[in-house]
Amino acid sequence: MQKLVAEFMGTFLLVFLGSGAVLLAQGNALTIALGFGLAITVSAYAFGGISGGHFNPAVTTAMVINGRTPALEGLMYVIAQIIGAIAASACVRVATSALKLPASQMAQTDFPKISVGAAFFVEALVTFLFLMVILAVTADRIGNPDFAGLTIGVTLALLILFALNLTGGSLNPARSIGPALFAGGSALKHLWLYIVAPEVGAIVAAFAARFLLDTEG
Repeated sequence: MQKLVAEFMGTFLLVFLGSGAVLLAQGNALTIALGFGLAITVSAYAFGGISGGHFNPAVTTAMVINGRTPALEGLMYVIAQIIGAIAASACVRVATSALKLPASQMAQTDFPKISVGAAFFVEALVTFLFLMVILAVTADRIGNPDFAGLTIGVTLALLILFALNLTGGSLNPARSIGPALFAGGSALKHLWLYIVAPEVGAIVAAFAARFLLDTEG
């Protein structure tokens, strides 16, 4: 139960603080990227020692494939992460309502400027790169646990900087599910992409890290 609470809290902080950065940044890409990057860093150091600090269904998928997390525990992690993201988005919705902002300003992810195929490629690619870093920096043999949280946070911020104006830079199904449920519209219609593409990127990364970097050796 402690592990599930840790995954809930870590995902809650990521979505709540990241969404808050989007609301306050008024489109400033660096502020938004740093908001999510610092949020995952804080979550990793605060709760990572309890659960391993996944806070992302795509991360959990890769950890299950590589044998670091049992399948049943991984499923429970994903449920806790999604609940945490929805709870965080509910709190953000309270804030947007207080500010008399529409539900369309929920920091939801979407891709109004590019095609579905391009959006799928971008989300799968940035998630693949994110997972390669995570799997390497947390590996027993080649990892660096003291700086893992910071490394992961900086990586997330940089990848969001790249993807922000293309897809919103999700890299995390739970992070997209929460806001989309409240924003509705196109974000909800395209939610499938933000679930499937990161999972594809994570699955490829899980095998690539194992066989190319020997992260499980």
